[in-house]
Amino acid sequence: MKLALLSDVHANLQAFAACIAHARGVGATQFALLGDFVGYGGEPAAVVERIMDLVEDGAIAVRGNHDALAVQPPAQTRVLGELSAAWTHAQLSPAQRDFLASLPLLQTRDDGLFVHASAEAPARWTYVDDVHSATRSLLAAQALHSQTRFVFGGHVHRQSLYYLGGTNRLMAFEPTPGISIPTPRHRSWLATVGSVGQPRDGLADAMYALFDTDAARLAFQRVPYDIDAAMRAIRRAGVDEYAAKRLALGR
Repeated sequence: MKLALLSDVHANLQAFAACIAHARGVGATQFALLGDFVGYGGEPAAVVERIMDLVEDGAIAVRGNHDALAVQPPAQTRVLGELSAAWTHAQLSPAQRDFLASLPLLQTRDDGLFVHASAEAPARWTYVDDVHSATRSLLAAQALHSQTRFVFGGHVHRQSLYYLGGTNRLMAFEPTPGISIPTPRHRSWLATVGSVGQPRDGLADAMYALFDTDAARLAFQRVPYDIDAAMRAIRRAGVDEYAAKRLALGR
């Protein structure tokens, strides 16, 4: 089975549609959706509706911090994410808000654990961006679910891979987009799959990852999409001009 792993869509319908189409084109039959479906982007209702359809068809989905903010926006908005949350809340239907509120913070399936941020304390939204934070997340995941060999998350808007080596210490591996990486089950692995809708590594193409569960191979993907259309959607929404410009800059 080929499992597409998508995170941090951030209401970018164009990037999400491009990644879904790419994943299906290379044989994905299942999807894991790792949170932050809304926030920053201009089309939250359309994105959430598509997420709901995928979940109805059997996709895994977990809640991200921006999803939680959209359900219960802060009373005062001080930063862009909070301003976007208040606008997003008004754009979503009650059924869509209820859907986001109902999502779990993590899910397990077979030997995989799926979470938006860190499995150590999912509701704290800790960034897993180095060996130390990855180690804590992996150990927490295995304490929660002893069969865990793979932890998949997002939140950091970058693609990264860590594995438990022969020294029993976690090692970082720098993935190359499009290259299939062997991930044998005698080791434990943690991957951050990047951001579909708002990459922050200086490149504009959307990100996701494809996991071949039978062959135990993981490929990180980059997908071009209609950035101009995504920027126009943000401008029509009137959220913030910077939210539009950063898409082209990949930051």
